[in-house]
Amino acid sequence: MTVDGTASPDRFDDEHYPAYTMGRAAEMIGATAAFLRSVEAAKLFAPARSEGGHRRYSRYQLRLAARVRDIADQGTGVEAACRIVILEDQLAEALELNRRYESGAAGVRDSSSGGAAR
Repeated sequence: MTVDGTASPDRFDDEHYPAYTMGRAAEMIGATAAFLRSVEAAKLFAPARSEGGHRRYSRYQLRLAARVRDIADQGTGVEAACRIVILEDQLAEALELNRRYESGAAGVRDSSSGGAAR
């Protein structure tokens, strides 16, 4: 919401905006409210809280929770599944940073070797 109480259009595309209540979030990922609380207890993420203290989830958090549910459905404990998802997320972030670094370093090499021909 904006200051005047209207919905902010830029929030629709923000995957980190806590738009979903616990009941809706559980429904969206095919889980229970208890499952979402167990994922929170395992420190996968900390949901935002509404003014009334109710949990609110973002699309990003729901993607993580859905991945944990998939792993847990295969027989892995929730805490272990959370750790797996955290490590996968960290690896993906590191790979993306490495890709950016390498593409930036390649641009620097290209521009420095593009000097006068001998």
